[in-house]
Amino acid sequence: MKSTALIGVVLIALGVIGFAIGHIDFTTREKVIDLGPIEVNADKKHSIAIPDVAAAIALLAGIGLVLAGQKRA
Repeated sequence: MKSTALIGVVLIALGVIGFAIGHIDFTTREKVIDLGPIEVNADKKHSIAIPDVAAAIALLAGIGLVLAGQKRA
């Protein structure tokens, strides 16, 4: 498999995953109070949205690279 087609397949997979998931959630632990031996931590949730436009661009670019890789072979 040509490297162009392989990169295209990876981009297609990323585009499909971007549409399917829609966002990435993660949690960080932050120190709220630090009074000597007493320490209070809080978990803070974050979410990063994956724009549909970015997923669509990755999907279309991947399809284009796969087709371009097939024309060379």
